[in-house]
Amino acid sequence: MKTKAISSISSIDYGLMALVAVGVSFLYFSVFSGLVHDWSTNDNYSHGFFIPLVSLYMIYVMRGELKRCPIKPVNLGLPVLLFGLAQLLVAVTGSEFFLQRTSLLPVLFGLALFLLGTCYAKKLLFPIVYLIFMIPLPAIIWNKIAFPMQLFSTRLTESVVHLIGIPVFREGNILQLASTTLEVVDACSGLRSLTTMFALSAALAWFAGYSTPKKWFLFFMAAPIAVFANIIRLTFTAILASRYGSETAQGFLHEFSGMVTFFIGLAILLALHAILTKMVQPKPAA
Repeated sequence: MKTKAISSISSIDYGLMALVAVGVSFLYFSVFSGLVHDWSTNDNYSHGFFIPLVSLYMIYVMRGELKRCPIKPVNLGLPVLLFGLAQLLVAVTGSEFFLQRTSLLPVLFGLALFLLGTCYAKKLLFPIVYLIFMIPLPAIIWNKIAFPMQLFSTRLTESVVHLIGIPVFREGNILQLASTTLEVVDACSGLRSLTTMFALSAALAWFAGYSTPKKWFLFFMAAPIAVFANIIRLTFTAILASRYGSETAQGFLHEFSGMVTFFIGLAILLALHAILTKMVQPKPAA
């Protein structure tokens, strides 16, 4: 079936888009409620509140490009949409929350392709995929990643503390200092910082004006930056514990060090972005 391209979105199309938005909101109401609950209670995904806002802002930034896209619906979007709805149905039947939530991505992309066409779908692909950062990983996968990161962070912290000159002995994820013991728990594994940094670096790379390889470089640099910032936090905690006792290193100071660690990682990420931006700026003519 051939479809005729439409040069602009009419008021009828806006009405259709509003109707589709209401339908998706109704269909995914329980999914959205569960996400908001997780963001409110799970510190590892408290950044989830900002992900939809960033995604919407990406679409807002592209509004000029989207207006130039012809509306030419593609029937291929229907199988993609049906796949997403089938995934949602199977996941609801099996009470599998992660699959329920990730089914939103093919549903949105299928709708964009089926109702608006290839041009819109291509431009909306990244803002849609970016929503993956708001979806918490299943606990079994999170724990499989978090524990090795706890051990890795503990080993690095032990080495740094040794270099500073503080006596320390490591046993698994526990650091034995002269006067106290510190345990590197799940929250201090660095995985929380890693997920947040990946979300930040992905958005920063998308907004950046440099080449695709440099965007991928900035995105993957989120991992070492997150690890480095977390080691600073753990080392700072170990220094406080060795000099003033473990109680001083806990409580407010511990939470405050977590915020400082985030801003250190963000500062490094922005500095790297500034360096990459200068590398692509044309040199002034002689």
